[in-house]
Amino acid sequence: MTQPLHISSRNNPLLVQLRKQLREPAGYRRHAQAWLEGDHLVSAAVARGKALHTVVVAASAFGQALVRSLCGHAQRVVVVDDALFGSLSELPSPAAMGALVDVPADAHALTAVPTVVLDRVQDAGNVGSILRSAAAMGFAQVLALQGTAALWSPKVLRAGMGAHFAMNLVENLAVANLNGLELDLAATSSHGGQALHAAAMPHAIGLVLGHEGQGVAPELLQRCALKLRIEQPGGEESLNVAAAAAICCYAWSLRGKVAGLTIVPGG
Repeated sequence: MTQPLHISSRNNPLLVQLRKQLREPAGYRRHAQAWLEGDHLVSAAVARGKALHTVVVAASAFGQALVRSLCGHAQRVVVVDDALFGSLSELPSPAAMGALVDVPADAHALTAVPTVVLDRVQDAGNVGSILRSAAAMGFAQVLALQGTAALWSPKVLRAGMGAHFAMNLVENLAVANLNGLELDLAATSSHGGQALHAAAMPHAIGLVLGHEGQGVAPELLQRCALKLRIEQPGGEESLNVAAAAAICCYAWSLRGKVAGLTIVPGG
């Protein structure tokens, strides 16, 4: 482990930067670094081979075995007073450690891989939950169109629970950027389309999830070869977008396991 640096000033440039990133969800783009709060997120990054740029630890936690182990993966280790660490957290009970990781500035979309496309999904909790479901069900990437919550913001990272490090993530895209990706686009809709349980789900799917209130934009909907409807026998008007995403991702994961490439009732 590198020799830790002790910081006692609230005005230290690193701490000022981190506090700004907490106030600005997309502030990580300025420094191309995201803030991971808590040993769970930091451990998830390490487990996926993500390099830790800087680990920041509250003084009272520095002696913990897990914390010291994670510090061994960092280029730089910073120890701060507990009160100072509290200013780096939005949580009622700060997690006592965090890390900065580099966010690729030149991330580009992969072709012909299972993909989730987010069209102006604005709630950070929804976005993080969708990433978690997509990663768990074997999707390879998430593409976020302009207007979607910042993928590497602290709230999305917490809701994603480490999913960020399992997939290729690209954000701030226009609809035209989907051209040539060799994806079969499939949009979710609460009012029409083919019932999900009876739909043939291609491997290289582009599962399109739309704005919480407006749904998928008409321009993007026109590009979708498949429209999927989740039947709701309970009679509710629609599902939360994150819940719908989890159901659709699971249905896609079942492709080929029941009746060839078709998901059938009861499967």
